[in-house]
Amino acid sequence: MLRIRAKKQLRDFVLEVDISAGERETLVLMGSNGSGKTTLLDLIAGTATPDDGLIQVDGRTLYDSDEGVNLPPEQRDIGYVYQHYALFPHLTVYDNVAFGLRTRRMPGEDIDRRVMDELEFVGLRELRNARASKLSGGQKQKVALARALAIKPSLLLLDEPLSALDIQTSARVRDCLRERIKKDGIPCIVVLHNPLDAVTLGDRACVLDLGQVVLTGKPGDLIMDWPAGCLTQPREIQG
Repeated sequence: MLRIRAKKQLRDFVLEVDISAGERETLVLMGSNGSGKTTLLDLIAGTATPDDGLIQVDGRTLYDSDEGVNLPPEQRDIGYVYQHYALFPHLTVYDNVAFGLRTRRMPGEDIDRRVMDELEFVGLRELRNARASKLSGGQKQKVALARALAIKPSLLLLDEPLSALDIQTSARVRDCLRERIKKDGIPCIVVLHNPLDAVTLGDRACVLDLGQVVLTGKPGDLIMDWPAGCLTQPREIQG
């Protein structure tokens, strides 16, 4: 069970949401650019701090303004795929994926097995020794996804995880990602703009406008009501 009650003063508006999601549920966040979607993910991940609120994952409190609880990001057990990847450019693909596992002091054999499994999942096993700085945008996005999945997080945050992929690759990764999320039972919050991606990946959707939830329901039921600025087609970037 995921519970998010958060308030944050931003430059142009106040982000204020009260959202809950069931066990193993994938929640899609929609909304025009600048509506507060990425900021909300940052608040959950602990890379930004609410002014007030409560954030809980499976009964574990990550943030509580009343009780003075604010766990640092590394203690939240969250996998986060940033919109701009946040890879270490000087490290190899392998070392980027292994980074979170090494900070958890996993045995080397277990790290190797898990890293190679995740690289196989995203189709980058053959590029394991390549520097992240040499990758295309689509390849970087896949590495970021592999890194987030490798730690087997209690919550997965995805900020436009398909945006740098071409149409065919996007469809393939989207379908595999949904299967993987359901198989592993990972609760997930994903920011999307493409309606087909939202319907395929999401169990429930929330539409944000200027920091407020203005629509909520099943993705397929909300398509006709989504503001035009929420919807785009996937970009054709090779990778």
